[in-house]
Amino acid sequence: MSIVKRPFLALASVTLVAAQPAPVAVDALLAADPAPTLAAYRLFTDAKATQPNGRVTPYTLNTPLFSDYALKHRYVFVPPGKTIGYRGTGVLDFPVGTTLVKTFAYPADMRVKGSPERFLETRLLVRQAARWVAWPYVWNADGTEAVLKKAGTKVDAAWTHSDGSRKQVRWSVPNVNQCKGCHASSGEIIPIGPKAWNLGEAQLASWTRLGLMGKATAVPKVPAWDDVKAPAAIRAQAYIDVNCAHCHNAKGPASNSGLFLEWDQPDRVAHGIGKRPVAAGRASADLDYAIAPGQPERSILVHRMESEEPGVMMPELGRTLSHEEGIALVKQYVTGLKN
Repeated sequence: MSIVKRPFLALASVTLVAAQPAPVAVDALLAADPAPTLAAYRLFTDAKATQPNGRVTPYTLNTPLFSDYALKHRYVFVPPGKTIGYRGTGVLDFPVGTTLVKTFAYPADMRVKGSPERFLETRLLVRQAARWVAWPYVWNADGTEAVLKKAGTKVDAAWTHSDGSRKQVRWSVPNVNQCKGCHASSGEIIPIGPKAWNLGEAQLASWTRLGLMGKATAVPKVPAWDDVKAPAAIRAQAYIDVNCAHCHNAKGPASNSGLFLEWDQPDRVAHGIGKRPVAAGRASADLDYAIAPGQPERSILVHRMESEEPGVMMPELGRTLSHEEGIALVKQYVTGLKN
């Protein structure tokens, strides 16, 4: 019996290329009406918003605003073909389409690195053609979807704190109008944290390498608020700036107080040192000065930071608990001041 020999057929090698995720939905970000879900913007490639999409870059702040000890995951999106303009003072010059993303979360146990986190809300600040707009998205219990809550809402949260104590808050998600309570400048919404001094030279240099912004020059060198190797005075001033100066500046909602709390404010009295309040009342606790040099116990600023009473506490929005570590730093700063 003859054997028929068949020609050998070489199998062509096949390269499997993973499907690329769809890019960020810039049109949705620039639309007059916000999307019903966070996922619609495609800022992340996963449902739980932990994997950023292209040109969505995580960032940190040297000194963040205190928000009842919540953790914050921050990202910035800059549309393709656009770059951030550098400014040595004030908020950086973000181009149209820029989106600042901030997710608030609590770990189950703050003492444990990598402890599972519960996401509460993700806030977007979007630089549209005419103005910045703010949209709050609230996460479901499973952490699989965040939906728009223009009217705001309340969320109960609890965690084990770093000292082992059990803490809980009734988290307040602001409505879109309340965002102006902190983010207002001359009546318009602006970002608070992303200023050159609060981002730092190394982080800004990385943005340049990534093509997100031009070269940053003469970046102010301001230490993080909790860098114990740095002088307490400048750390406290940076802390006061990010927690108070968004209202207490010449263009902010508290401009009529005459108390201007930017970290680089050169006028001691304007910065509160030896400054009498414009209006005395229950909130001032019959104290004479915003900051009484050498006397934190006689300083209105410290008193209002320590308070958890509505109408007295400062900041008046964004927190229900007092920040023990921040207060300790400010007290150290005030104690070291001289007349």
